[in-house]
Amino acid sequence: MSRTVQTFDLASGVKIPWLGWGNGSGQARNVPVQAGLIALQAGIRHIDTAQNYLNEGAVGETLANSGLLKDEIFVTSKLSGRKSDPSVDGYTVPVNEVRSAIQESIKKLGFIPDLFLIHSPHVAAHADLKKTWQVLEEMKDAGELKEIGVSNFRPQDLEVVLDGAKYQPAVNQIEYHPYTFAHLEPVLAIQAKHGILTESFGPLTPLLRHPTGGPVKPVLTKIAKRVTESNPSLPIPVDEVVVLLLWTRAMGVVAVTASGNEERIKLLAEISYLPENILTKEEVQEITSVGKTVHFRHYREHMEKDFALPDLPDGTT
Repeated sequence: MSRTVQTFDLASGVKIPWLGWGNGSGQARNVPVQAGLIALQAGIRHIDTAQNYLNEGAVGETLANSGLLKDEIFVTSKLSGRKSDPSVDGYTVPVNEVRSAIQESIKKLGFIPDLFLIHSPHVAAHADLKKTWQVLEEMKDAGELKEIGVSNFRPQDLEVVLDGAKYQPAVNQIEYHPYTFAHLEPVLAIQAKHGILTESFGPLTPLLRHPTGGPVKPVLTKIAKRVTESNPSLPIPVDEVVVLLLWTRAMGVVAVTASGNEERIKLLAEISYLPENILTKEEVQEITSVGKTVHFRHYREHMEKDFALPDLPDGTT
């Protein structure tokens, strides 16, 4: 019996699978074709890449060797800055080079990605951020891009591109999990107002990167036990990782997570097909409330510059 992947709707009505496999870190980045084929064969239908992962071509190769049609797979890539080319000095992309940089991504992929993002506001000089967004809008108008969005955008960055925009960003991909929730509330408020979907990279940071797991870990453990006892027919064992990803989905957020481990990739695929409403509303709220008592972010270089941090402990003691 065929399975249907769970999706969210972008503002345009385009559907995006709620769980994406990223090839930007660890073994996923080192063996992107091998790991990508495992992901697609396991049932993953959303691949997330970027210029500075240096493996956009591997995504095209993966799809070509998968036996699947491109329309069956949702692919995201990103304008990452000139550091994605080791031969070029500097980081920001001049406005007059943005179009050619994106065209190079399309050439490497072998197709127009379903979603193309500005990887961070620092990809453009501050004065050129709006003009950079306008290039993406022009390419969308010309049929050279499909959905367009942003990543690592703070409130002030969103306001720049939204002012007079022909197209609002479809998504903002940010480090989103219970320990960044309090800091992100101003960002999330803008996105809710404008119909911008949130995507989370590093959604498992509380479990994988926080030194102790912090106060949310025992909550996840308790919920995993309850879910396991209440749902004996689920196809996979439910642990803290599963619960945290299901919380992300319950919050209406796309989860993007990287892995090069075959068993872990297969687990992610199984999670992506789990039915809705496994977590109760009370459990979702408990994870959120406990997470908001801590501020801990792993990838700090973008979102913690000129964006006031909450006065919260990091949960490490």
